[in-house]
Amino acid sequence: MSDLQARRLRRNMTEAEKRLWSRLRSNRLGCHFRRQHRIGPYIVDFACLERKLIIEVDGGQHNEPKGLAHDARRTQFLNRDGYDILRFWNNDVLARTDNVVETIWSHLNATQP
Repeated sequence: MSDLQARRLRRNMTEAEKRLWSRLRSNRLGCHFRRQHRIGPYIVDFACLERKLIIEVDGGQHNEPKGLAHDARRTQFLNRDGYDILRFWNNDVLARTDNVVETIWSHLNATQP
């Protein structure tokens, strides 16, 4: 994946990604997050590099065999690089934004350096 692809993804975020980004941006949870950030060959939805935390907002394609296999390879690569990954479904981000943010905040506080 290229930096051009990452820029394109930033311009075309899903509604769920936009909503979550509005809660993660500007250090609102006490950590700096990047959106549509490239790590190795992958572009992750949101990354807090200082805490090695990745947030993924998944649509239905992630529940299909091809998507599940891709996500497994991707997770394995990112875990080997020391990243924790939290995954949320689009509909959970849209319907229960506060709960999703609370889960992220709790993870950040449980893993403070």
